[in-house]
Amino acid sequence: MSWRKPYSWLWIGIAPLIRRYLRRRGRRSPAYLQHWDERFAENLQPAHLSPIWIHAVSVGETRAALPLVQALRRTWPDVPLLLTQMTPTGRATAQELYPDAEVRYLPYDTEDGIQRFLDAYQPRFGILMETEIWPNLIAGCQQRNIPLFLANARLSEKSLKGYLRVAGLIRPALAALSGIAAQTPEDASRLTQLGAQTVRVCGNTKFDFTPPPDKLALGETFRQWIGGRQVLVCGSTREGEEALILAAWAERTPDNTLLVLVPRHPERFDEVYAAAQALGLDVQRRSENAVVASGTQVWLGDSMGELFAYYALADLAFVGGSLLPLGGQNLIEPASLGVPVLFGPSMFNFAEASRQALACGAALQVADADELLAAVAALLGDGTRCEAMQAAALAFTQAHQGASERIVEYIRAQSPALRS
Repeated sequence: MSWRKPYSWLWIGIAPLIRRYLRRRGRRSPAYLQHWDERFAENLQPAHLSPIWIHAVSVGETRAALPLVQALRRTWPDVPLLLTQMTPTGRATAQELYPDAEVRYLPYDTEDGIQRFLDAYQPRFGILMETEIWPNLIAGCQQRNIPLFLANARLSEKSLKGYLRVAGLIRPALAALSGIAAQTPEDASRLTQLGAQTVRVCGNTKFDFTPPPDKLALGETFRQWIGGRQVLVCGSTREGEEALILAAWAERTPDNTLLVLVPRHPERFDEVYAAAQALGLDVQRRSENAVVASGTQVWLGDSMGELFAYYALADLAFVGGSLLPLGGQNLIEPASLGVPVLFGPSMFNFAEASRQALACGAALQVADADELLAAVAALLGDGTRCEAMQAAALAFTQAHQGASERIVEYIRAQSPALRS
């Protein structure tokens, strides 16, 4: 018996639990209560048929898709675009970055829901970003002869071990894809071990991302609000990390230095603000739209879609998701602005990029929050070393560009019908 049948039955069985989960999440983040019909493939009303369809689960994948979308549009300028996500923050990011695209949630991976979604939109071809492996979705595309690709694909050793436990489900799904564009040779090797049959190493589209001019201008405004103080930006921090960083900051705040703390998830803004106050730190919120007082120790980045603006004003940037075993967030964004990067011990989601950044002197790895603060103090006191890291960061990002064009070339080569 196919593993996909029990998998499909499981989705049917957990549907009530999913609805309960969404209601519970909705108490903290009301956006989870919106657009339920899309999540369950109900009342679908496509704006266009036969679009180029890209699925990017959340914020990081949606941003990583931007240079790829630009390359796709240069090749197929007249084909409509459909962007799907799984999270409200990813959806909001897509609406900001792709104002002329149709933005929707991807339905959960039930056989009936996927059938309704594909019948409604009839994509010309589809691209799943990074590690989105949905067996029923892939099978549905194969049955309808819709070319479907996994792009910017990455697979850590930890994820490989997990997927191998359900290899009977995952191997047929990967084998049914029209092609896989992997980030690194190591990713390609692991994907092949898992059953992928057509894999090419194309690089990481995150290196192709161009900092938005409006966000750079906003960063200049932020800098005027802050004045001449040195700035450490801790971006995309995750639950548990802020407490560690704030405790270390309260213990040994570097002289004339401001901590800009930007939590990854907006529903936690109030919680992080309260935690800073509880430690006796002077804290302001970006949402106040006010000049940062000279005595403020922490400026809370409680806004969405402005991470590049925060990085643009930074003297140093710490990348969140790395102090705890969460795999890290995107270190390429601050590096692309020439900002020296620091990160913690857990960077398995960006293993190759972090290794390369360390090797070329663009980044520094720390073991914990105390070591982070010590490194910040040392770097801010050493202008020569900071300048060298700034130059290395720019060189690091520029040396790895071009993945988006390579992916488009690969898609066209794999599907003769898409060459025209």
